[in-house]
Amino acid sequence: MSSNNSPEVVYLTKERLREIEEELHELKLNGRKRIAQDIAEARGHGDLSENAEYDAAKEAQQHLERKIMQLETTLSKARIIESKDLPNDKVYILSTVTLEDMSNGETMEYTLVSNEEADFDEGKISVSSPIGKSLLSRELGEIVKIKVPAGLLEYKILKVTR
Repeated sequence: MSSNNSPEVVYLTKERLREIEEELHELKLNGRKRIAQDIAEARGHGDLSENAEYDAAKEAQQHLERKIMQLETTLSKARIIESKDLPNDKVYILSTVTLEDMSNGETMEYTLVSNEEADFDEGKISVSSPIGKSLLSRELGEIVKIKVPAGLLEYKILKVTR
């Protein structure tokens, strides 16, 4: 995993960038205000050395500030990508790939996205996942062997779209 000060680029769609900006704005505006109120209320309960509410509010404040810093770091590294800017000849980020499992003939479809946009339930897998890494730059019809913790997977690329 990379450190927070690495120059690693984070590729995002415009929609995801907007979502992160909105979340950051909400946390800075309302999240900080809510935490400040919780801390003030807990202070009002007296002795801070034995005040569990105060400790909990201070811990929540630290968590909030870490989240804000994480979002700011992501935004500072963000680059907008659009599928129309990518070629159609191979599998790239934002490609939707239809695969055939060579062991049982089942087909599946994945869209390759950045880590920040990955959601397996929606069929969005990270380009840095074992499957994502193995599919990048591959072409239609290729058979891809992917080493995963459970063993070796073998897929044929049936379709590549954007």
